[in-house]
Amino acid sequence: MAIIPGGVLSLLAFFRSRRCSRFPVVIKLAALLGLWGLFNTAIAGEVQHHTFDSPTLGHSYPYTVYLPDGYDAQASTPYPVVYMLHGSFGNERDWVAKGNLAQTADRLIRAGHIPPAVFIMPGSRSWWIDGHNEAARSAFFNDLLPHVEATYRVGQTRALRGVGGLSAGGFGALNFALEKPELFAAVAALSPASYVPYPPPNSSAHRHPALLDEQGNFDTALWEQHNYTAYLEAYRIKVTPRPGDEQSDVPPVPLYISAGRRDVYDAEFHARQLRQAMERIQPNDVRLDLYPGGHTWRVWRASLPAALTFMFQHIGSAPTGQ
Repeated sequence: MAIIPGGVLSLLAFFRSRRCSRFPVVIKLAALLGLWGLFNTAIAGEVQHHTFDSPTLGHSYPYTVYLPDGYDAQASTPYPVVYMLHGSFGNERDWVAKGNLAQTADRLIRAGHIPPAVFIMPGSRSWWIDGHNEAARSAFFNDLLPHVEATYRVGQTRALRGVGGLSAGGFGALNFALEKPELFAAVAALSPASYVPYPPPNSSAHRHPALLDEQGNFDTALWEQHNYTAYLEAYRIKVTPRPGDEQSDVPPVPLYISAGRRDVYDAEFHARQLRQAMERIQPNDVRLDLYPGGHTWRVWRASLPAALTFMFQHIGSAPTGQ
């Protein structure tokens, strides 16, 4: 529970008193806004930008980290951690600079909708695959996760780990969860660029170096190898209980999907396809929200609170051993 400083309480008492009535409305409004800003600042999380040496990439790996207010590196209980992936040609600062992730996390934590959590926003030159320009997928699993878990007081079990992303980052987050459901308790894919069978002609996938072969042509075989459809059968086998068993060895990964109704890449259509495919495997663990708007930060900012709230209904709620 947030603690209001004594000075703030005194100001609140003053505004309720008769002495305040002689002050102009503009002055009182300005003072109240300042008070609100002071209160919000006092319980805000901290955003930091870092790099570390990635053996897989052979160069520095950049990432942004959000640490909740009061983060304690020596806490007896580890913090949940969510990895948030950026979109095509984006970077590790996008979720904070454009997506209001820090403000959204502050607000949800303050309201008790999600627990204090650490958010890691990595940077990638690829589409979160081992593409033609960078082994982004391998670097994420082999380098980033171990670095984060050695550097911050975050959970190292499935139960305390989630992954999300927007557009190409939604493509990557979905693929990570399907490939390794033993690592993630929940996944969020906002306007995921998970197109079937191939990206539309106007998609940046057709000009991104991750997906262009030596001749500069879009690599359809690489796309088929890394799109979510390639993971579905192996994922189904992992998360479906064997005959006679009540539970599978690995639980399904609850999936949140969102899309804008006026998306220029027809994300709503592809999101509905994704929902149908996933509901065949886990009918009670898929949610799709549709928003007015296109393939824009306005839609992603609008859907972020619902995405995080959905994810934290599952992150931290599973048995400790998972």
